[in-house]
Amino acid sequence: MLSKKYSQTLFILIMAFGMSAIMSVVVTIVNTGIEGNFFIRYFNSWTFAFPVAIVAAFIIAPLAKILANNIASKK
Repeated sequence: MLSKKYSQTLFILIMAFGMSAIMSVVVTIVNTGIEGNFFIRYFNSWTFAFPVAIVAAFIIAPLAKILANNIASKK
């Protein structure tokens, strides 16, 4: 098990993995369809999207947390 201090980083990695996987499959289907070598095209798309999603999540997550806390704390 990992230390609790790594929970935010682990959360970001898991979210980036899941979101990049879902978005890559949707974009691949919309742009090229399901026929042919779909899984190869999807995997190529995802291997590009996952690192981008990690960087984006590390940048956006702290800002989103602050914004969400500010919105939720107002009465």
